Amino acid sequence: MKVPRGMVTVAEARERARKRVTQDQRDWAAYGGETALLEIVLHPPTERQALVDQDAAIGWLREWRTADDTVSTLEVRWGERQWSRVGAQTVPERCTLRGADAIALWAGTANARDWRVLRDRAAEVRAAFPGPDSTGEVDLLAAAIRTHARTLQALSDTNFATLLQVVAWLAEHPASGWRIRQLPIRGIDTKWLEGHRAIVEGLHAAVSGRFSLGLQGTPHLVRVRFLDPRLRPGGLCDVIAPVEELAELAVTPMTVFVFENLETMFAMPDLAGAVVVHGGGYAAPRLGAIPWINTGRVIYWGDLDSDGFAILHALRSGCDDVTSTLMDEATLLQFRDLWVPEPKAAGGTYSTLTAGEQTALGRIRSEGNVRLEQERIDWTYALPRLLALAANPA
Repeated sequence: MKVPRGMVTVAEARERARKRVTQDQRDWAAYGGETALLEIVLHPPTERQALVDQDAAIGWLREWRTADDTVSTLEVRWGERQWSRVGAQTVPERCTLRGADAIALWAGTANARDWRVLRDRAAEVRAAFPGPDSTGEVDLLAAAIRTHARTLQALSDTNFATLLQVVAWLAEHPASGWRIRQLPIRGIDTKWLEGHRAIVEGLHAAVSGRFSLGLQGTPHLVRVRFLDPRLRPGGLCDVIAPVEELAELAVTPMTVFVFENLETMFAMPDLAGAVVVHGGGYAAPRLGAIPWINTGRVIYWGDLDSDGFAILHALRSGCDDVTSTLMDEATLLQFRDLWVPEPKAAGGTYSTLTAGEQTALGRIRSEGNVRLEQERIDWTYALPRLLALAANPA
């Protein structure tokens, strides 16, 4: 139905309610929506507008009359008009919806259903974790409900029930030191907690006042190949172990290669006084927690892209003596035909880069954030340079 300009139709009023629900339902869930109010001026037609298109004006009037008669939560205020040519008319002037439930119901069935889910779950959270009675206290639980409202709304019934159990158990056991696998809660596992960690941490902090869940975290594993047989612990060449355990090894390598590519790591030959470590991307800064890595010279080789230089910068934040190799402009240009676009370039600035490294990074960015992957550089070109660098530590 096309109505004269300015007149608010029932459909338009419902759309305003829908937008209001989308905008405010998090606040309603957190702090209560009983006092929420939506008033809409309907802009009824003038006499001239009604005369121009009487059918549209009558249809608009009939539509609002039907809504007023059938929707109990909708308040429509009617007003009298004295028109010289048409006579006395009663027209809707304003509609009012009081309370979040009424606004959501007017917005449509789906909106009302979603709001009820959020409202009821917020109430269940409140009931499960009653806060202090003092009005002077900051309502941390309300803030957490508001922050995670969309997640609360989207959870399945099973996952919501599990969430309440997990938060309750963690609040009662503040420093269990258990692994996720040990929690005595049906359906809980590592994947569940990792997938819902944000809301668990948010509610737990609000309930307990502690940011730590008190659980034992997943160990940070690092892979090391001992290229020198004399350095191999128990004769093992290839070792994957937690950082804390590797830190206890009584080894003193002269050269520590840090590579981002596993195939490159496996291709390295035996080499006196040397080990090669898998950097694992942005896990590289953890290597500084392994004392024997800092006893020798660290030689880093990563992809020639912005991420590679970001990782190099992060590695230098934890290790004292880090030299890059095959990460210069000459290498980049020599293998131009092997470039690919970098999917998501790192845009930072890195103060620890040398002048040559800064030049290479600048070229990468000026060429449109390209990438030369480590594994694409010919091995017969790369290996002699790696060995020469290890043989000449100065």
